[in-house]
Amino acid sequence: MITIYGMPDSGNCYKPRLLCALTGRPFRHVGVSTEDGGTQQPGYLAKNANGKVPLLELEDGRCLPESNAMLFYLGEETAFVPADPFDRAAMLSWMFFEQYSHEPHVAVRRSLRIYPRLAAYATEERLAATMTGGLKALAVMERRLAGQDWLAGSAASLADIALYAYTHVAEEGGFDLSAFPAIGAWLTRIEALPGHRPMNWLPEAA
Repeated sequence: MITIYGMPDSGNCYKPRLLCALTGRPFRHVGVSTEDGGTQQPGYLAKNANGKVPLLELEDGRCLPESNAMLFYLGEETAFVPADPFDRAAMLSWMFFEQYSHEPHVAVRRSLRIYPRLAAYATEERLAATMTGGLKALAVMERRLAGQDWLAGSAASLADIALYAYTHVAEEGGFDLSAFPAIGAWLTRIEALPGHRPMNWLPEAA
């Protein structure tokens, strides 16, 4: 059985757990946190020298970091990877967008507000900058979703899972999602997918 190391309240850690839930793939979850220094322990660093979560460990001991890389690996041969080459590339483009244009603002602003250890970094300037960047990213998504149900292709893909993770908790970062009705409808569609589980869901211990 595969193992996913991560934090229950992290959107990046939620992505692979959600995909496993949607595809019915069993996995073991091991809690490792940046909050208590767990990601900097020698045993964990031996698995991921970058000292971050999430981390996927395969049955044969190979380890794969980076949430979107984990999605791509776990999504192979599932309905969440489009068959059409262009739609597949579009899926990847949205996943890159998530890491470069969305996560640095929407996720970071949420982290600055919910994690006490980051309070010193939550300066007025940084909060303003992440709000501006986050609103820009959400507007890009809103324009796309105003014209179609899913971000890439005609069905839910890894792109939707990647961007759902932090978008659905964007209000914890101070973003008003009522200003983005197409995003709101998209969130509802994702939450209606068979197998959907909330962010704090973890599999039962074996």
